[in-house]
Amino acid sequence: MGTEKSFELAVHRHDECIAELGLDIWVGSEPTFTDRESQAPFWLHAALGGDKEQRAQALLRNLSGLMEGGLLLRSIGRMYPGEKLPRWNLGLLRYRDGRPVWGGPSDPLMMTVTNSGDLPDIGSLTGALSDTFKHQDWSAQCTQAMESEHESAWQVTVQMGDTEEDSLTFLFHVVELDGVTAADRSRCVALELPAIGHVALFMSILACIEQVALSIGLPALVFTGAAPPVDETLELTTITPDPAVIEINTAPSKNCTEFLGRSRQVYAAAAALKLSPYRLYFNGQVADSGGAGQITFGGVTPADSPFVKYPQLLPRLVRFLNRHPALSYLFAHDYVGGSGQSVRPDERGTDAVDDLLLALVLLERQQEVSPELLWKSLASFLCDAVGNSHRAEINIEKLWNPFLPGRGCLGLVEFRSLRMQHTPQRATAIACLFRTLIAMLASRPYTLPLIDWGRELHDRFALPFYLSMDLDAVLAQLEGAGLGLEKEICRVLRQNEYRFFGKVDLPFGTLELWRGLEFWPLVGDAASPAQTGSSRMVDASTARIEVRWRPPSTEPGDTATLGNWLDWGFYVGETRLPMRLESDAGGALKVFGVRYSSFVPMAGLHPILGVQAPLTLTLRHRQFETQYVIKLHEWQPDGLAYPCLPKDMEDARERRSNRITVIQENRPHSLHPPESGAEKAQSNLGLTDYCLDMRYHP
Repeated sequence: MGTEKSFELAVHRHDECIAELGLDIWVGSEPTFTDRESQAPFWLHAALGGDKEQRAQALLRNLSGLMEGGLLLRSIGRMYPGEKLPRWNLGLLRYRDGRPVWGGPSDPLMMTVTNSGDLPDIGSLTGALSDTFKHQDWSAQCTQAMESEHESAWQVTVQMGDTEEDSLTFLFHVVELDGVTAADRSRCVALELPAIGHVALFMSILACIEQVALSIGLPALVFTGAAPPVDETLELTTITPDPAVIEINTAPSKNCTEFLGRSRQVYAAAAALKLSPYRLYFNGQVADSGGAGQITFGGVTPADSPFVKYPQLLPRLVRFLNRHPALSYLFAHDYVGGSGQSVRPDERGTDAVDDLLLALVLLERQQEVSPELLWKSLASFLCDAVGNSHRAEINIEKLWNPFLPGRGCLGLVEFRSLRMQHTPQRATAIACLFRTLIAMLASRPYTLPLIDWGRELHDRFALPFYLSMDLDAVLAQLEGAGLGLEKEICRVLRQNEYRFFGKVDLPFGTLELWRGLEFWPLVGDAASPAQTGSSRMVDASTARIEVRWRPPSTEPGDTATLGNWLDWGFYVGETRLPMRLESDAGGALKVFGVRYSSFVPMAGLHPILGVQAPLTLTLRHRQFETQYVIKLHEWQPDGLAYPCLPKDMEDARERRSNRITVIQENRPHSLHPPESGAEKAQSNLGLTDYCLDMRYHP
């Protein structure tokens, strides 16, 4: 059986396991895609501009071909601080059971050839619609809103009850839109929808519009304005712009099998337009798309959300994630930490942890916990240092938030510490992991105390080795609870190859170099212009490398000639790394981290500090004259520029590996001079239990 089919079956069995518990846990996501070959601002850091909207329209057209029976929408998007107009928002509205939502004239985006004939008189169209509304026993009035040589607009106001809230106004006008190609433009009737609160009412109105549009032979129709309502029968997928990426807010899936199928459709539609879920840098480093890949959990309705039905689930989840930093960092984007986009509660300091513990204790003593009380009790802790709940690792701004009109009380919890995953399989494996955690914590108590990790959080768990060990501990707990994930899912979860630089095989041992995490700080005053809006300036000049030293991958030679692998030491300058002896599935190994200044930033925290690249490690043994100088270069070792970006993942992997060079030489005779007390204290500067910070030793 193929690997892909085995993975599908494992996901299906995961769904069966959750269903046997009687739990209904829906999952949605926000995959983001970029043009990884472009160096234009709108594909690097800007939200709008260039061909981004045209690519999004083509993406919507691709998706609508994969998800048939939908209605295309061009709704009003979000408006962020510092932006003058709302962003565009493209949507696809569908029935969940596959029935067609709309049988009327198409949006020009769906037309192979646009119609250039005469448009019908809008006044006649709106008059016919008013008559149709009246057949629904609604009071309707048609009036002209604008008339000029080049533009005509009419509105239909319909009264469906006795109050002002029962009144809706629809605006019809003519717009000029791009067709299938940039040179193909057409004039088309557009309908601006008002906000409609109920699905049944929306569908009744839509049926009236469809009837009129078909009866008068309208060639095309564009729906704009407010987004439609959705419920358990309808689903809405939207495409919006974000800094550097196009974001797809997928309709929620009832289980992970459906999530996998939906994710494959989205990834395939993006790939057809050469939009990528990751970015490859010139030096072979791999990053996500730039927009992350958050995953959201809830229910088919707000009341059906597991976080609403089981009020102790969220407090237990907060405890569990506190004790397992792998869930915060292992699958994360590059920008993590207290200044990042997915801040852990304990990254705000000890005082925040103390008050969070009190909040959890008080909640757990309550016999009845309403969703609003749950939100009020934890919202002040699940946020960043300035109270922004959108930048929290566990984002509950849409759980039961009365201050977020229209979308605050949806019973949703979003996990934001997730990079945009490279494949739909990996996105689905992570969805299975978190969904299983939710199932476990919804069905059984979890009262282990919070851990105040202190420095260890950003020291030990900045190293990929310890994150992998923590993931194994999480998987073991699920297994012990009878909710273990199958090996095909676990295999995908353990993939971390994009952080791997390469290895050096020597007769007496094998060296591996991995890219660790860095918790980049914000630069400057938080109120400065650089720190407002959706993007902020950080100092990304510090790099962290994990050094792994293993026994030789082949049969070791004569130890009298080569020495035991345990006796070889790594030096940075004249400081020997106090490597930690550990073990994993491959057996015994030694692990330690090194931090250094990889470049001089335009604006950074330490203007005095220069470049410390390439990172130089020296491998020595006291009994032998030979030493090995290993360098990790930031770019090509010969100093030449790369001719182009890597063409694929394999090319990027080769570039990372080629950045490691090894030279064998004779070691100096004065290798181990006696250290005075002052010199010894100086050499310990920047040394922690898990890492040496070379920035103290420029």
